[in-house]
Amino acid sequence: MKEIKTFSLSLMQLLLALLVFACNKDKDDKNTPVLMYSVSGSVIDEFGRGMQGVKIYYSSSLYALTDSLGNWEIDDLSGENSLAPSAEQYSFEPISYQVSAVEQNIVFSAERVPSNTEAKIFNWMRAQQLPNGLLESAEYSNVASTYDNALAAMCFLMIGEPERAERIFDFFDARIFSELKSGPGGFSQLRSNTGVPNNHRWMGDNAWLLIALNNYKAMTGSAKYDFLSSEIATWLIGLQDTDGGLFAGYDRNNNRLNYKVTEGMIDAFNAIEGYTAFHSNLLQFLEIDRWDATDGNLTAWPGNPPYLFALDVFPWSYLIFEDYPVSALTSADRFLCSHTAINGVEITGYCFDEDKDVVWPEGTGQMTLAFHFAGRMAEKELYLNELERILLQNSDHPNAAGFPYATNMGTTYGPDPLWNGADTEIALSGGAWYLFTKFGFSPFAYGRSKNIPQADKFWLQ
Repeated sequence: MKEIKTFSLSLMQLLLALLVFACNKDKDDKNTPVLMYSVSGSVIDEFGRGMQGVKIYYSSSLYALTDSLGNWEIDDLSGENSLAPSAEQYSFEPISYQVSAVEQNIVFSAERVPSNTEAKIFNWMRAQQLPNGLLESAEYSNVASTYDNALAAMCFLMIGEPERAERIFDFFDARIFSELKSGPGGFSQLRSNTGVPNNHRWMGDNAWLLIALNNYKAMTGSAKYDFLSSEIATWLIGLQDTDGGLFAGYDRNNNRLNYKVTEGMIDAFNAIEGYTAFHSNLLQFLEIDRWDATDGNLTAWPGNPPYLFALDVFPWSYLIFEDYPVSALTSADRFLCSHTAINGVEITGYCFDEDKDVVWPEGTGQMTLAFHFAGRMAEKELYLNELERILLQNSDHPNAAGFPYATNMGTTYGPDPLWNGADTEIALSGGAWYLFTKFGFSPFAYGRSKNIPQADKFWLQ
């Protein structure tokens, strides 16, 4: 009996000791501070810009949002955590990132995943590219516009296909001496699909080619086309008159076009880098000769009241000039109209001019892009949806589509009639501006920050 009792007491003592140990350990654990840490970084898009509104998940339901510059920060983390960015229609590299201690400058790179409609428009553009690098401006047109090819080059850059953009630029680069610097100079506005120029050397088209080249260098860092860019800039600057305005270019017979086109001049303002006497003198001309202070907008055709204003001047001015009044986008309502397209659907959008006899997909796309950068998202989505209702499928390529040049037969800017097929065949320009809006890409962004002196911003006076 005595031995059993001794054993029982020893067991009880052991159990008690274990209990005391467990209590003391729990107490020690509670008193040991948990190590907390914070992490931070940014999310950038394909153009190196910070992306706002991206969710950075760090648990099954908790996340931080990126700010307007794409920056994010997460505090009070402990242990090991997996960070994963998320945004609709975007993929990210890396997909996730493991952290277990303080870390800064974690960068996620975003790449937009095209929607079905966007993919079809890109496919149509790819199908339009010819062996010589150019794209026909419309289905079965056999014509290539310099302006349209500049738009296409930027679309290819935007989707991450710089080699296709380079094929376009290589075409022009090979013709610096035979065309750009030949005679009065400048690249032709139009040419056959085999590359034969029509010799009408339009200032605006050359400005757009330079805008595309500027974007190429900004997005790739390549100096491959620096000489081409420099020669186009020299030619554009050479068109400046003593009053600061720019002549429109040269006709087929090499005669100078002595009139001045507002839209081409503001394109050149953006295309020429920096802020120089060229820019200052051009603004003086625009203020004196083209600014309608009562309306608060630049005019396009002074002295011709029915065609005093042109749609593209409105969104382009807003996107080109710093601090330009957003009221320009509201006053563009003068071009709003509704027409029935070839597919029988009534479309509401913007016309070239105030005769409002067609809806112009290209100009409507320009307005949606301006709405995007003005933060007017309801109007942006409204007119994007209208455009999508007139999407035309390409009969030669089952997964390719685009928009016609106009919803119906009418006139261009001014009284000239549209060409056959303008309302039934896919045109490049409308699809390009639609894509710019969907990707949040402004062709003018690279040349917009010019630090214009406040006194020169006549639109604010």
